[in-house]
Amino acid sequence: MSAKQKKICALTMVRNDEYFLRRWIAYYGSQLGASNLYVFLDGTDQQLEGSYPDVHIEAVPHIEGNVHAADRGRIDFLSGKAAELLRSYDLAIGTDGDEFLVVDPLLGLSLPEFLSQQEIRTSVSALGVDVGQHLKEEKTFVDDKPFLSQRRYALLSDRYSKASVISRPVAWGSGFHRVRRHNFHIARGLFLFHFGSADYEMLRSRFSDETRMKSGWEAHLNRRARTIHIVSEAKPKPWDETVEKVRRLQNFFRQPYAWNKPTMLRRKVVVEIPERFQSIV
Repeated sequence: MSAKQKKICALTMVRNDEYFLRRWIAYYGSQLGASNLYVFLDGTDQQLEGSYPDVHIEAVPHIEGNVHAADRGRIDFLSGKAAELLRSYDLAIGTDGDEFLVVDPLLGLSLPEFLSQQEIRTSVSALGVDVGQHLKEEKTFVDDKPFLSQRRYALLSDRYSKASVISRPVAWGSGFHRVRRHNFHIARGLFLFHFGSADYEMLRSRFSDETRMKSGWEAHLNRRARTIHIVSEAKPKPWDETVEKVRRLQNFFRQPYAWNKPTMLRRKVVVEIPERFQSIV
């Protein structure tokens, strides 16, 4: 007997990032329906150029502070909004605008079908896949093709194995990296593809943004640039046998300063993304 389909929403907050938001809306809209998407613009000065029928879009006062204080303010805001939405929904998905929860196509399930089959008492995480540009093989992104048709390699990252799906009101940690005071479980066959490190020219443009630099983004952007370097230099491992080993490792080992966040024990594992994912995002 198939599981009863759960009612699922997705929410995010963005500022000056419609490039990724367009893809976010297109992907989650195709999975969940546009009317179940909730987009919050960080700043009443924000205005989207595109038209997104049925998507709930709201500009809210800009959350001030350096990168850490602003991150905390944004996640507290989104935790509150998710709590409100869970009065009407069974599950809420929270991600950044450049993050996409994807079910392995081998399972033959849509995202809502997969999540409806999961027993989610508080939250469920996906295995983090930090997609990087291989500078020796791959060119800058073009708009008319799926991201994963243009990128073949990724770093399996504990940083992006986030507690993105919740079933009840909780306090997310900054960036959705964890749920405060709760354990985590990384589901088999569920992946969070992060594209913030996937294009070198895009990163360069963000380094030139004085507002981001003054807010303390330099270290954050440098970390993303390292992903590109690692992906460009490493010998990739095969996906199917590697992701399950890493999932088990991350489920077992915890950050020494945060028991409810996974760790890779400093291992840098680069994989080649299978062709079956190429048309998804």
